[in-house]
Amino acid sequence: MKLRIFNGIDYLLLLCAVFLTCIGIAFIYSSGFNSDGINVSNEYIKQIIWLGVGLIVMIAFSAFDYRYLKKYSMHFYFGMIAVLIYTRFFGRLVNGARSWIGIGDFGIQPSELTKIAFILFLAKYLENSQKEDPLHRFIKSLLILGLPMGVILLQPDLGTASVFLPVFLFMCFMANVPVRYLMIVFLTGMFTITLTVLPVWESEILHKSVPVIHILTKMKLRILVFCAMVGITAIGAMGNILFKKKYYYWITYFSGILSTALLGSVAAGKVLKPYQIARLIVFIDPYSDPKGTGWNIIQSKTAIGAGSLLGRGFLQGSQSHLRFLPQQSTDFIFSIFSEEMGFVGGIIMFAAFLCILLRILYIIKQTTNNYSCYIASGVLGMFFYHFIVNVGMVMGIMPITGIPLPFMSYGGSALLTNMLAIGMVMSINSRRLDFTSAI
Repeated sequence: MKLRIFNGIDYLLLLCAVFLTCIGIAFIYSSGFNSDGINVSNEYIKQIIWLGVGLIVMIAFSAFDYRYLKKYSMHFYFGMIAVLIYTRFFGRLVNGARSWIGIGDFGIQPSELTKIAFILFLAKYLENSQKEDPLHRFIKSLLILGLPMGVILLQPDLGTASVFLPVFLFMCFMANVPVRYLMIVFLTGMFTITLTVLPVWESEILHKSVPVIHILTKMKLRILVFCAMVGITAIGAMGNILFKKKYYYWITYFSGILSTALLGSVAAGKVLKPYQIARLIVFIDPYSDPKGTGWNIIQSKTAIGAGSLLGRGFLQGSQSHLRFLPQQSTDFIFSIFSEEMGFVGGIIMFAAFLCILLRILYIIKQTTNNYSCYIASGVLGMFFYHFIVNVGMVMGIMPITGIPLPFMSYGGSALLTNMLAIGMVMSINSRRLDFTSAI
């Protein structure tokens, strides 16, 4: 049994995950100091405890046969949906979102663990549905995506909800779902975000009226345009059925996307809070609101720039110690790291993340069954999106969405989810040549 446990460990993944987590703990510790040199936070102690728990979970999952999870993936998925619904009504309100449950100082964020449940259940469905009609397969997969994502948006937690999209796209692409269907999800998401933020962009950044944006600010005009787009979609669909012409298909395709995006922008405007919408565009011009929504980006870029080539040195960062960076131990941990470790430190950290992504990609190529391929692809999509969006966010080239940096940001639920995901990938790798079924 002891030998079996060690055989399941991928030491490269283990080393990179522990290395990044230890760096994270060091800079969570640094973020706790104030300008008087006094540590006013014990978050680093909690993160050390979560690291210990996470390592146990990761090693346990690496030894566990991941194929047994397939049988119970639906129960896990719907169980987490039930927990998400409970959290929406009875959870703690933190940073404007009701997404935490717990007792006293101990709390967990169910939406983090829901990512794993979603990956497992979608992987099972995609494997079992390979002979289904591609459109039906896509629609059912979309329903599996929409349920957890919708509940998380109602909390409202835009950042965590957005993570489900790249996971879905990565997994469905590997499952040979037609790209034109996946582009429906991608384009609808992009158009929905654009139509949601345009009114805020007009008022907060452009500071002048744009006639075409009146469609999005006047409800009667929006309803009129929506009805027109639905009518065009219906005519295109009828033309495609009756005449079998390609251009009817594409008329239906794009008008349907725009109709859905218009409807989605109305829903987003009702669910998302004004500050969340403003965060999506303030990176374009953070100085349009330098003491409000633009403050985080300005201070983050200042910290990163101050790090220069070699950094100011550990515990020497002024931006964090002067408390200029809100949520500096979570969303903006990379800013603190860059100020104190500089460009060279950033390159080393990037290399560790790249190593994890490339290793998972290698394991995907080596897998011998579709179920494991889909799980590993979902994990790859999750880590890739978290890394790209968080680093882009703190550098001021992407919107602020509240997405933590894997392994490094403070947060027990996120760290546990990341370790669990790495453990599943390890389990897949150690059984990649095993053609027998565990069920």
